[in-house]
Amino acid sequence: MTADLFSGGLGEDDDEDGAGGRGAAPSARSVRAPLAVRMRPRTLDEVAGQQHLLTPGAPLRRLVEGGDGRAGPASVLLWGPPGTGKTTLAHVVARGTGWRFEELSAVTAGVKDVRRVLDAAKTARDLHDRRTVLFLDEIHRFTKAQQDALLPGVEERWVVLIAATTENPSFSVVSPLLSRSLLLRLAPLTDDDVRALLLRAVADQRGLAGQVALDDDALAHLVRLAGGDARRALTALEAAAGLALDAAAGADGEPARVDLAAAERAVDIAAVRYDRGGDQHYDVASALIKSLRGSDVDAALHYLARMLEAGEDPRFVARRLVISASEDVGMADPSALQTAVAAAQAVQLIGMPEARIVLAQAVVHLATAPKSNAAYLGIDAAVADVRSGRGGPVPPHLRDAHYAGAQKIGHGRGYVYAHEAPHAVASQQYAPDDLADREYYRPTDRGAERGIGERLQRIRALLRGR
Repeated sequence: MTADLFSGGLGEDDDEDGAGGRGAAPSARSVRAPLAVRMRPRTLDEVAGQQHLLTPGAPLRRLVEGGDGRAGPASVLLWGPPGTGKTTLAHVVARGTGWRFEELSAVTAGVKDVRRVLDAAKTARDLHDRRTVLFLDEIHRFTKAQQDALLPGVEERWVVLIAATTENPSFSVVSPLLSRSLLLRLAPLTDDDVRALLLRAVADQRGLAGQVALDDDALAHLVRLAGGDARRALTALEAAAGLALDAAAGADGEPARVDLAAAERAVDIAAVRYDRGGDQHYDVASALIKSLRGSDVDAALHYLARMLEAGEDPRFVARRLVISASEDVGMADPSALQTAVAAAQAVQLIGMPEARIVLAQAVVHLATAPKSNAAYLGIDAAVADVRSGRGGPVPPHLRDAHYAGAQKIGHGRGYVYAHEAPHAVASQQYAPDDLADREYYRPTDRGAERGIGERLQRIRALLRGR
């Protein structure tokens, strides 16, 4: 049974939702589309998450409910991670308005395909007074020339363009198209959104129609695995249900049970005992940072893998690495911060699963780098002095002397321009009087800080006229 139930492609008897028509329970003959396709929402009210875009009066809801949309946007850019509903929203808009729906992928389409769709849309508008929604997936993969080919259709309203991208449109979409578009940012689904989606798929006639029962721990594992990606969650559920139904073949009456073991086998991954919202979340994150600080690269990679396999947001991991680069490595290896910041930016650009490689590189750099917390201790010591009330007025020779009358009251008088002094270090006081001899930054003798420390001794001696 399950070999047919979960095979790909729509059968001849399927309706456009892959539900087999007329609300009947799915069967081997009637259901052939993947579960993620069958469960695609038909109305805005069925969409999981993205409520900030779907509240009454919100742009997408106005587009669906506002008639012919002639006063609406010429195009909409949907920007968000994979599995957050970009394709789904385009389908819902087309279904809700009753407009024609055309879909292109920037991976395979070219200018010829774009012009073909625009010509057909113009004909449909002029001859049949019917508007067209053009959904363009991965628009960031189009070249500038290919994106420019869309402009006539958008400008003349031959189509309502709904373009999807996982990359920042400010850098990946040409300015003329960007300026004519409404930019909507989609957020990753919350755990509650994914949980509700899975439970609906188990019960819904378009989904599994109650043929399986999902154990709580299996449900929790699938939610963790999804990482906010609806498609990933439904694909994993479909595979787990297939295993459970195979195991229960021949049994009558009770639904096949999807337990944790079935969920694990289905996705070929072990359930990680890690609670993203509880103690384990903080314990594992803490262990990662302390392993980096302790220069144990192997332990650090283990905890990184543990977090990612548990569905942790890679952006959270990247933020922790940026902090560690300054807190624990600091000036002993200034390039560590560059690596961590570049990793954080790369994670935003490419997402999972490839982001694991970038994060691993940053973890290896931080773990194997020489360590210094001197900058961290220095700012904390300076903050403590400020909070305790230390730090008098700015010395007069350092005060702003550019406005009228400033020099008459002594501002800037006696200031020595550092570039005119030997070694570009002038013998003068910069700190307030009560902090003139305070030394916050104390370099270590590790890594690049050894050279910094030797130079700093000479600089401080010159500053103080020694």
